[in-house]
Amino acid sequence: VDGKGWLHTGDVGYIDGDGDVFIVDRIKELIKYKGFQVAPAELEAVLLSHPSVEDAAVFGVPDEEAGEVPVACVVRRHGAEEGEEEIVAYVAERVASYKRVRVLHIVDAIPKSVSGKILRRQLRDEFIKRMKPSA
Repeated sequence: VDGKGWLHTGDVGYIDGDGDVFIVDRIKELIKYKGFQVAPAELEAVLLSHPSVEDAAVFGVPDEEAGEVPVACVVRRHGAEEGEEEIVAYVAERVASYKRVRVLHIVDAIPKSVSGKILRRQLRDEFIKRMKPSA
């Protein structure tokens, strides 16, 4: 609790017109793209609205020019034919330009904790490890 009585939990949320509080993301997981904050949960919701997407996870990876860029891992529904480009274009049509997914990978499964929380740090670490050239 700070000097003004605010409790800092690291959560991102909002209060609706009825006074209900909604927690939608974590500050530590926010992606910082060229000074803008991008919430992974927002992009995941857009991805999950695509009829071919069964599951999705979004995380930020370091980028020299932008600070971080949004990367998505997507599990396609059985029989879905859309590729990475089509899904990226679908998201781009529905979000601000700075929130666009810059890289998308089709994966077999999204790693989750026992409680069902997406293990973004694990995905991010695996992604960065794959992108580094072997010595």
